Amino acid sequence: MIDSRKRALLQATALVAAVAGLAACSKQETPAPAPAPAPAPAAQAPAPAPAPQKLKVAWAYVGPVGDGGWTFAHDNARKKVAEEFGDKIETSFVEKVPEGADAERVFRDMVSQGNKLIFGTTFGYMEPMLKVAADNKDVKFEHATGYKTAENLRTYDSRTYQGAYMAGVVAGGMTKTNTLGVVASVPIPEVVRNINSFTLGAQSVNPKIKTKVVWVGDWFNPPKETEAATALINGGADVLMQNTDSSAVLQTAEKMGKRAFGWDSDMSAYGPKAHLGSAVINWEPYYKKAISDALNNTWQTGQSWWGVKEGAIDFVSLASDVPDPVKQKLEAAKAGLKDGSLEIWKGPITDNTGKQVLAKDAVADDKFLGGINFFVKGVEGKVPGSDKK
Repeated sequence: MIDSRKRALLQATALVAAVAGLAACSKQETPAPAPAPAPAPAAQAPAPAPAPQKLKVAWAYVGPVGDGGWTFAHDNARKKVAEEFGDKIETSFVEKVPEGADAERVFRDMVSQGNKLIFGTTFGYMEPMLKVAADNKDVKFEHATGYKTAENLRTYDSRTYQGAYMAGVVAGGMTKTNTLGVVASVPIPEVVRNINSFTLGAQSVNPKIKTKVVWVGDWFNPPKETEAATALINGGADVLMQNTDSSAVLQTAEKMGKRAFGWDSDMSAYGPKAHLGSAVINWEPYYKKAISDALNNTWQTGQSWWGVKEGAIDFVSLASDVPDPVKQKLEAAKAGLKDGSLEIWKGPITDNTGKQVLAKDAVADDKFLGGINFFVKGVEGKVPGSDKK
């Protein structure tokens, strides 16, 4: 007989085994949880596009920006294109740059500062610009009033002789002595052409006109301009024009009770009583074109010569005491220059020695105009250096 204690132990063991088996049978297999998906990489913002590089544009001026004339007109146009093109360009200028070696130094400095379009605004910069352009083929150069070009240098000019002609029309109708005076800078074709055109305009109204000329040998020299204007008035001229850059001629006429014109810019404020009108230049249309060409990679060398037709030349602020018949002749001249029906240099034209320089009905081309070294009939004296071989 099994001991009762052994029986109890066996029964307990069996019970434990039964319970364990039952638990094993009832347990369900639970699959392992799927790993959490890896987080998607954060979207990266595209790198900002690099800001377009500004075109750096520089101007060299022969006179001060406040001269009231030539340089003032260039700088006004610079300001306007700077505003129009906004952050596409960056402009700068250097004023009172002498013609010659100093100009070359300034142009090289402009290149070193990263300027890629450089304007030189006077005739005497031509040779220095050519030298610097030859050494910097990646820079574009623009030379005002010159005639030499290179693959990266082109020329531009305004037909100032058209403004001179319109001033002449007014002068011919306003003079009481039939004697006009011109304060002239340097004897290059541009200046000689303006003196002649002024005289031709006056003679279209008054054939008795004669013109006296005093040369000052400089573009901007107010004391010399004042002396020259005084000499002309003392010599009988009662209406003055100049091809210099300051307002000194107009101011002298104001002080001496005579009449005169503004030149290159509206100078009416400098001599309100003397002022008959101003022959002005608007450089903005050309500067806009040149900068657009550079920005659009369409810049090419060449030559441009713009006038009334292109909006580069005008005659403004006509004096209130100019008679209606003279006003009408001025307006007719301006309209004719605008539509091309008026040819200022149309024969017959003779020089002041009686030699015919343009035959009847012949029209001067730009080559002829670019080489004028004589005075037309009615202008006294001789062009300095014109007798050199």
